[in-house]
Amino acid sequence: MTNEAVILTHALTKSYGGTEAVRGLNLSVGRNRITAFLGRNGAGKSTTIKMLLGMIRPTVGDGTILGTQITNAEENCKIRRKVAYVAEDKSLYDYMSVEQMIRFASSFYPDWRTDVAKELLQDYELPLRRQVKQLSKGMRTKLALLLAFARRPELLILDEPSEGLDPVGIECLLQTLVAQSAEDVTIFFSSHQIAEVERVADHICILEKGSLLVDAPLDQLRQFYRRIDLVFPFFVPEDEFLISGVERIRTSGHQMSLFASRNTEAVIERAHSLNAVSVDVAPVGLREIFLETVKES
Repeated sequence: MTNEAVILTHALTKSYGGTEAVRGLNLSVGRNRITAFLGRNGAGKSTTIKMLLGMIRPTVGDGTILGTQITNAEENCKIRRKVAYVAEDKSLYDYMSVEQMIRFASSFYPDWRTDVAKELLQDYELPLRRQVKQLSKGMRTKLALLLAFARRPELLILDEPSEGLDPVGIECLLQTLVAQSAEDVTIFFSSHQIAEVERVADHICILEKGSLLVDAPLDQLRQFYRRIDLVFPFFVPEDEFLISGVERIRTSGHQMSLFASRNTEAVIERAHSLNAVSVDVAPVGLREIFLETVKES
């Protein structure tokens, strides 16, 4: 069961006029993982999430969420009882108070966890009698997160969940994500905050211009991605390092810097065969992996 795909897409594509917002997306999100969905603004993350939830229809392709076809409108509505979703714009009823909003949302879910809601109310310091329209951006985000976390979903989908939160709020969010995952909730979330992602995510997906460029466990990325800095006694053409796994090469005189996703040993061997006087290999963090990936595309 742990390897079962909770989200699965095949050639999922969404076009607006002549522009493909999402193109041929083959995505597989495993059960009981925290999967981070990364990409620049306009990469297609929110469009993908809305297709998964049946909010917009794919132009081409299809997919399943918790085994239900995303293009089946009737079944998709039913499956939402098992999915908690926090939208990027944190849509809420502005005319309600915080207390009314919580009471209204809880009435839809028989397994609503009152104890969790009370705990988060205290942690988030939400004013019960204040109207939603009077809340700050951070407070709106906290209320939207509370409404999602107080449920008992199989799948939690969050679109930019830390938007508007201060450092204390972000820390609370990260702790709650880990706690939810420990309770067998699968989490799929988009974010621009790489440092936050690196602390909690098990799996990383990077989307650029609607295409999936990276889809791997975070531990695997840490194990194989490397920055390799070389110094030679003479100029060496970049063609010498057109080795599988070398993603980017920068040359300045007799110095060369390579960014590699695998085959580090082959790169080192090639460097020594070309009489390199210095070979420095360093691991890279998720931020550098993300930046190099989207630059290369």
